[in-house]
Amino acid sequence: MPLKVLLVDETPRRASALRKALGRVEGVTVACTVEAPLELLRRIEEHRPDIVLIDTESPSRDVLEQLAAVSSTAPRPVVVFTDDSEQDAIRATLRAGVSAYIVDGIAPERLAPIMRVAMERFQAEQRLRAELEETKSRLEERKLVDRAKGILMKQRNVDEDEAFALLRSLAMQRGLRLGEVARQVIDVAQLLG
Repeated sequence: MPLKVLLVDETPRRASALRKALGRVEGVTVACTVEAPLELLRRIEEHRPDIVLIDTESPSRDVLEQLAAVSSTAPRPVVVFTDDSEQDAIRATLRAGVSAYIVDGIAPERLAPIMRVAMERFQAEQRLRAELEETKSRLEERKLVDRAKGILMKQRNVDEDEAFALLRSLAMQRGLRLGEVARQVIDVAQLLG
């Protein structure tokens, strides 16, 4: 299955060189070329590329805003090719969700490895984000369970282990996660309290 690329062409003379270099990379197809950054999110949703390549003299505010929108709604690995080596531009672009920031043009033989590295870095970052979300969710669930145990300990005059056993039993009876049952216990206590 070929690698689908979406090319953002802010500087036609430079992007034609990038398009030529892409033509030399085996297993790559250009799904779409976008000339205005404001089209970026719509085109990504329409074409669902595997990677986005942006060729620009310097990442504009519009490009950065679109990249942030892409990063939050339709995440993709993104490589920016630019002449801008300013630290602030690099920092802002990476914060917007770019996987690789390449300064001073592109040698065709480097394009495939750059794309592979960007895609691997993107995947690693996505795994880290998923792990972080899972950890946050477990922590939140743990807080709910502890709070519900406290309510049960007070209302039923039981110790912590018995309160936990009550929550577990209720969760199994209802076929719910422990955190969901804890949320229900807290909600009922607030309603009656």
